Amino acid sequence: MSRIPDYVGVCAFAIKMGVVLPGSNIVDMICESLNKCVHDELLSDGDTVCITESVVARAQNNYISTADIAEEIREKMQVGEDARLGVVFPILSRNRFSLILKGIAMAVPKGEVIVQLTYPVDEVGNQILSVEAAECLGEANGGLILPAHLGEQRFRHPVTGVDYIQLYHDIIEECGAKPTIYLCNDPLRIVQLAPDSVIVANVHDRHRVSRKLKEHIENCLTLQDFCNRRNDSWSEWGLLGSNMSSPDRLKLAPREAGQVAAVIQERVRAVLGKYVEVIVYGDGAYRDPSTGIYELADPQPVFGMTSGFKGKYRVGLKYKYLVDSLHENGHNQEEIEAILDEKMKEEYGRDSLETEGTTPRKVEDILASLADLVSGSSDAGTPLIIVKGFLDSACDI
Repeated sequence: MSRIPDYVGVCAFAIKMGVVLPGSNIVDMICESLNKCVHDELLSDGDTVCITESVVARAQNNYISTADIAEEIREKMQVGEDARLGVVFPILSRNRFSLILKGIAMAVPKGEVIVQLTYPVDEVGNQILSVEAAECLGEANGGLILPAHLGEQRFRHPVTGVDYIQLYHDIIEECGAKPTIYLCNDPLRIVQLAPDSVIVANVHDRHRVSRKLKEHIENCLTLQDFCNRRNDSWSEWGLLGSNMSSPDRLKLAPREAGQVAAVIQERVRAVLGKYVEVIVYGDGAYRDPSTGIYELADPQPVFGMTSGFKGKYRVGLKYKYLVDSLHENGHNQEEIEAILDEKMKEEYGRDSLETEGTTPRKVEDILASLADLVSGSSDAGTPLIIVKGFLDSACDI
């Protein structure tokens, strides 16, 4: 019997864990924390256990240096120190991209790094120009905006106050390379500058951009193509999902996170006698309504999950519509509640009137977003989240 009362619906709460260090046995640490939950009747069969990717990657000691990035770029792209490297559509982020850019620049200390940024925002909503300036300057310059065009309209990030054009310029220059930075939303613009090779640096649209560029520049790779070989530190996501760890070191996304989730699930079943589903989550798919920033800088919200989530979607009745409709037709409160109870047991198609407005969404994406908001990116020392009652309303589609 869980301590959560029957009248409580879906709920999520964060669990404090000890400090996770490189080499820590993350599975043992999770089981120790969950054992306390079992003792206090806070963990039940059917619950979802969410662990943030950050501590999984740290326990795996999944770190690389900027020098590692530079070496792999020279090797995989077959370029020398004086090459001209193009970088298309990077996001504006000190945490997510500044060290990657440093590694790129270190690969060509006697060459040039050409950075093409999108405007007025990057792929995840970080603003580089006001909408008004973007429209005016873009139209006046045929879609190409140079830093010299900006004048007093140079823009600082609305949250961090960083001038990312200047920041990226300085990072490249400090490595000895020549920085060339401009704004243009057409990925093929960089072809006109004839770079020796191009790195597609955006996250979610990388495959489409890469396909377009490869028609003109054969030597073209995405961030996922680097640091993805099986050695001491690697991830199948390559440099995607990486984070700044120190001035010259990045933490990669966890490797084989699906296997990690499966091991956690089996250990919890064997040791604690509870059958749970497990996800290893990253950024939640949340768009800040104040800044317009879309927080999903990871390639997807979930890096790994147990098999119970596959093909499941969050669906539900259009509750408020049904209540209003039934009440308008003369039903009282007791009758409405009885009718709703019966409707909850029925199955409906995705286009049915009863489910109108409740767009089916992947269960794992919603859970990852929920977990990320509850954990606060584990800044509160709570990288472990338990979600109760959520899978009850999920179904296969």
